[in-house]
Amino acid sequence: MAAAAVDSAMEVVPALAEEAAPEAAGLSCLVNLPGEVLEYILCSGALTAADIGRVSSTCRRLRELCQSSGKVWKEQFRVRWPSLMKHYSPTDYVNWLEEYKVRQKAGLEARKIVASFSKRFFSEHVPCNGFSDIENLEGPEIFFEDELVCILNMEGRKALTWKYYAKKILYYLRQQKILNNLKAFLQQPDDYESYLEGAIYIDQYCNPLSDISLKDIQAQIDSIVELVCKTLRGINSRHPSLAFKAGESSMIMEIELQSQVLDAMNYVLYDQLKFKGNRMDYYNALNLYMHQVLIRRTGIPISMSLLYLTIARQLGVPLEPVNFPSHFLLRWCQGAEGATLDIFDYIYIDAFGKGKQLTVKECEYLIGQHVTAALYGVVNVKKVLQRMVGNLLSLGKREGIDQSYQLLRDSLDLYLAMYPDQVQLLLLQARLYFHLGIWPEKVLDILQHIQTLDPGQHGAVGYLVQHTLEHIERKKEEVGVEVKLRSHEKHRDVCYSIGLIMKHKRYGYNCVIYGWDPTCMMGHEWIRNMNVHSLPHGHHQPFYNVLVEDGSCRYAAQASEQTAPPVECTIYTHLPLRGGGRGE
Repeated sequence: MAAAAVDSAMEVVPALAEEAAPEAAGLSCLVNLPGEVLEYILCSGALTAADIGRVSSTCRRLRELCQSSGKVWKEQFRVRWPSLMKHYSPTDYVNWLEEYKVRQKAGLEARKIVASFSKRFFSEHVPCNGFSDIENLEGPEIFFEDELVCILNMEGRKALTWKYYAKKILYYLRQQKILNNLKAFLQQPDDYESYLEGAIYIDQYCNPLSDISLKDIQAQIDSIVELVCKTLRGINSRHPSLAFKAGESSMIMEIELQSQVLDAMNYVLYDQLKFKGNRMDYYNALNLYMHQVLIRRTGIPISMSLLYLTIARQLGVPLEPVNFPSHFLLRWCQGAEGATLDIFDYIYIDAFGKGKQLTVKECEYLIGQHVTAALYGVVNVKKVLQRMVGNLLSLGKREGIDQSYQLLRDSLDLYLAMYPDQVQLLLLQARLYFHLGIWPEKVLDILQHIQTLDPGQHGAVGYLVQHTLEHIERKKEEVGVEVKLRSHEKHRDVCYSIGLIMKHKRYGYNCVIYGWDPTCMMGHEWIRNMNVHSLPHGHHQPFYNVLVEDGSCRYAAQASEQTAPPVECTIYTHLPLRGGGRGE
């Protein structure tokens, strides 16, 4: 009977939604159903938000069921934007109808801005002030970001132009937020020792499009802690660490009990879970990102040490980080509490080397040199993060010339967030932007700051200022139309002329050619993001500006096969238009 009632009501509701004045008999049939059944129908997914709005206006009973803070509008919100539900607590009062409206408005605004980027910045890198519209947006930033993610997740290779700019905007938004969070984190007192939290900020900043959170990372570490506790229970069923509750920061003082924890940790991490130092691919940035260390179960000394340190402290073992040269270590105190200690009162732990415990002499053997006692000292969070970012900076300098130097740019941002007056790094940042031909106004600001900090840099600063000003002046000058002739020998590979009507062989759209380049004229970043290198001949082939029948403009690679008959007037493309338009 209940199923029959539901089926009957499902047939009645759409009819009611379309009629301005429903028949009394039909309305009575619906509203006399039990409230739970009505709510089930309204939440079943068969009705859209517009349907719910119309249904709620038919009578008082349905209006009460569709109240703005009730289950019906909550379900509409959840079905439409499921990824946003994690931001709401089950105990919070939420006006779901209002949230739905705000999210809908944010989505429209996001698409409007992405479309404007496509039109404004197709021929240049987005300038420093290009994101000003985004910074002045009203409403929750998470709604705007969610719409950008929806654009990026659109099916297949559709709307590539929109995806390209949505990615740039999302990258900028998240990095700005993460950088602000990092700066606030660095203002914490020196005894605030959340090494993991600081490492996560670095991870997030370098991977802003990935879903990385301290909560998720901590949950993965907690699962490792549970495995360690299970092993520890077999060693000592009354071990005090087994009684620790989640979030507690109690420490165990007995050396023997601490040793039992470390033995259990070494077994779980290195024997059971197969974590290991990455000796085969040591110079890989993934080794420094904590979420990747947990996924790949490998890393370098500093990342492996932070994982080891976090687990040990959760189980009551007060290990400390040691900024040892060439090989980050942890130290474990063996001396009595309150006694005067020196470097020989500690055992040093090599988390990269499967938790091996080392003496001072063995530490020197590890790196092949004698070091002073000062280098065995403990370091604070900021120094640990400085070393992590320093490693990323070194890797960023190794990037090939065909890259956009994104890792170098990110690591410079992070380092200067911690130490904003580092003259040599500021100079490197200015040179990098100058080399990439982006943000000339920001280059001048950096150079002015350098001159204030160190007037002795006048020579290098003066050279860059002069050439940056020349670059700005050239951009201001009117550039005449470049005349290109297909008949010219150097353009012999250009198969199709302006005015030809074409049909795209893969996507099937009709278009007309209104411009061409003998090779791809977009920058390295665009070429890499659009995966141009996967095409036959890569970017070393003609590219065409085409106007598509839907009104959009695209930049299409020729990529024609030698055997393709030219009369087909068919081009092959994997790419959006250089020039943006409304996207694909």
